[in-house]
Amino acid sequence: MNRFKTAVLLTTLTLIMVAMGSAIGGRGGMYLAFIMACVMNLFSYWFSDKIVLRMYGAQEITENENPAFYGMVRRLALQGGLPMPKVYIIPSESPNAFATGRNPEHAAVAATEGILRILTPEELEGVMAHELSHVANRDILISTIAATIAGAISMLANMVQWAAIFGSRSDDDEGGGWGGLALAIIAPIAAMLIQLAVSRSREYLADESGARLCGRPRALANALRKLDQASHVLPMQEARPATAHMFIVNPLSAGALMRLFSTHPPMEERIARLEQMER
Repeated sequence: MNRFKTAVLLTTLTLIMVAMGSAIGGRGGMYLAFIMACVMNLFSYWFSDKIVLRMYGAQEITENENPAFYGMVRRLALQGGLPMPKVYIIPSESPNAFATGRNPEHAAVAATEGILRILTPEELEGVMAHELSHVANRDILISTIAATIAGAISMLANMVQWAAIFGSRSDDDEGGGWGGLALAIIAPIAAMLIQLAVSRSREYLADESGARLCGRPRALANALRKLDQASHVLPMQEARPATAHMFIVNPLSAGALMRLFSTHPPMEERIARLEQMER
């Protein structure tokens, strides 16, 4: 169902982009904006792992440096039929974790020092299974596709707005001009909401896949409960809204984002689904 939702949401984004292309009087502007968005997001997709890991000061570890944690990741990767990812530790007391990389062959998982301290081995295993599920489900690629289309829609909206400002439409096409301007205002907001919905859908899927990978849905549910409570008490000070969607729980302080604009599903719903799997 989550895969189906993702397909529907991406299709909706594509239809919005086609409508924006019509609003500017042809497909040329649509193609130009789409190419520009593809170039920007391709760069982000190709180099995002290095950028994000450097942004949070993540340090790569070897098995000798942390045999328990490294061995846990290797065991889960083998169970999931995945190549061994690079393993990083982030020097932060705020408990959290994320996965990155453009494909399973170039993946990395990172955990903060805080999460290694507060979770039991079973709970930590559930968290890392969740992150490896993001890798297996190719969520980085899907997020990039959604960002590419949403970015193209925003560029097309800017083109329509500038055209309206400089009066490129004739007076007898005033009705169409106002319609295009309204679309230019509404479409980027709709695209952003759909992009966030894609992110939330992939989190649900990673929860389910991760619970099946580790075989302990309740352990992952308990981990999420602990992490949610800790994120309110000890938010990650260095976290940025642009990368918040990558973490297993929202690293920003409570109330920083309204639920409608959140990259993560409601925590109580995530926990309830995992407990239902356990039953």
